[in-house]
Amino acid sequence: MLEVNTKAPDFSLKDKDGNTVRLSDFLGKKVVVYFYPKDNTPGCTRQACAFRDTFQGFQEKDVVVIGISKDGEKSHQNFAAKHELPFILLSDPDLEAIQAYDVWKEKKLYGKVSMGVVRSSYVIDEKGVIEKVYEKAKPDTNASEILEFLNQ
Repeated sequence: MLEVNTKAPDFSLKDKDGNTVRLSDFLGKKVVVYFYPKDNTPGCTRQACAFRDTFQGFQEKDVVVIGISKDGEKSHQNFAAKHELPFILLSDPDLEAIQAYDVWKEKKLYGKVSMGVVRSSYVIDEKGVIEKVYEKAKPDTNASEILEFLNQ
C-alpha cells in the first residue's frame, strides 16, 4: 500500500462511456479513489451502493469519488445503470492504476491462492498527495468512514 504524505500516482483510464479520465484532471479538489475487485459481486455492490447512498455528503464537500476495477467499460456501464451509481467508474484492464497504488495482491479463498485486487481506498488532497489510506476496506462502512474523516 502507498503511504500517507506520498504523491498519488497519476493515471489515465477510460470511464464507462469511453472517456479518458486522469487523476491530474482533479488537482485543486479532494478525490476519493476506491479500488474494488469486480462489478456486480455482493461485496462490491454493497460498497458501490454505500458510496451512492452517501454521495450527497461527498458532493457537499466538493469531493470527487472514483471507483476503479479491472472490469471493462461495458461492465461498468451495466453496473452503474443497475445500481444508479452517480460517481465515476474507471476501467483498468491493464492494471495500470491497480499496480501503481499497490492493491494487486496475493489473495487466499478457500485455500486457493490467486492474484487480485484488495479492496482499498485512498483520500487524495487538492495537491495530489495521499491524505488517508484505507487498507482492506470494509464494503459496508468504507464510504461512511471516509465521509467521517472528511468532516473532521
